[in-house]
Amino acid sequence: MSPPSLHILLLHQAFVALDEAGGTRHYEFARYLAQHGHRVTVIASQTSYLTGADANKGIETTEFAGGGRLSILRVRTLPGLHRSFARRILNFFSFTWSAFWAGVRVKDVDVVWGTTPPIFQAAGAWALARLKGAPLMLEVRDLWPAFAIAVGVLRNPVLIAASEWLERFLYRRAHTVLLNSPGFMAHVQARGARQVRLVPNGADAAMFDPLADGAAFRQQHGLEGKFVALYAGAHGLSNDLEVLLRAAEQLRAHPNIQLVLVGDGKDKPALQAQAAQLQLENVHFVAPLPKEGMTAALAAADVCIAILKPLPLYATVYPNKVFDYLAAGRAVALAIDGVIRQVVADANAGVFVPPGDPHAMADTLLHLSTQPQQVRAMGAAGRAFLEAHFNRPQLAAQLEAVLLETAAGRSQ
Repeated sequence: MSPPSLHILLLHQAFVALDEAGGTRHYEFARYLAQHGHRVTVIASQTSYLTGADANKGIETTEFAGGGRLSILRVRTLPGLHRSFARRILNFFSFTWSAFWAGVRVKDVDVVWGTTPPIFQAAGAWALARLKGAPLMLEVRDLWPAFAIAVGVLRNPVLIAASEWLERFLYRRAHTVLLNSPGFMAHVQARGARQVRLVPNGADAAMFDPLADGAAFRQQHGLEGKFVALYAGAHGLSNDLEVLLRAAEQLRAHPNIQLVLVGDGKDKPALQAQAAQLQLENVHFVAPLPKEGMTAALAAADVCIAILKPLPLYATVYPNKVFDYLAAGRAVALAIDGVIRQVVADANAGVFVPPGDPHAMADTLLHLSTQPQQVRAMGAAGRAFLEAHFNRPQLAAQLEAVLLETAAGRSQ
């Protein structure tokens, strides 16, 4: 007997399709669900969370065999996402408001899928679930407001207290709390989450060719014959990319080693200015690329870098980029401690670098540049490990099971 077909309503401000820059986890999941006969309606922002650019898209609907359908509705939000923390909060509130009223018009919903951060859109998902009499699956993608407090962007005691109250309120009222990292388990359970499920971050191995050499990308950016260490992702406060610039400064005497930073974010102009001031000819800033373009960029890398600030809370995360690196068959220089360090160690896919230490990063890259066989072996081991444990189609099947379980609790 086949499982019932669901209509799933997802509120996700930073939802990204394959032709856009940013993480595509939710698009890949939504497509899988639609391909397996479910209807998925996504309410997202017209404005790119990564770049701040307007996508200029309305409603996009794709029909699949078996009655499945994926509809993406993009709503307008207050501009100026990256101007300041206050402006970002207002932008989050504006999406929550617009998404709620768009969601009111969506009929016959079986499950409302909310996601945090930002936590305000999760509150809108809870309100829609109550209005429609549907269970709420609340996905926790990182620990907000704890992360915002740890990096110092949320300091006002009243706002901290209100945010923590909202966090506990949502955890307790969600039918299911979904995590993308096992490191979040203790935090959400301590704050009232009852039915907690884990569907970890991963990557679709089929999107990457570990044997590709990225020759076109290397030629485009003058990287032929170089040892390329590539970072892909956000250029923000948490990403600690100044460490990479300081490491590059120490690697001046080794011009064969080139650092490539692909992506965008609030801190990118300051990083570019710092690199220019330091006259770092071994650092290349590349505009953000859609997932289709990232495959070529990662193919051009010898080693890929994952880095976050040396904060204890970041030991809880499973960064999406690390799984993309594994899928691409590239060795990882990992400047993040905790649960993701265990994944890379178990896979024998890279080298741990103490977070916040530019000297250690420079030494690591210099060593790896002299060990091409070891680097290739780590990349191949990481690819095999991802295929066995973190391949997106298998994870999507796990997510489908969680959604069916959540929907079954509607009448309980």
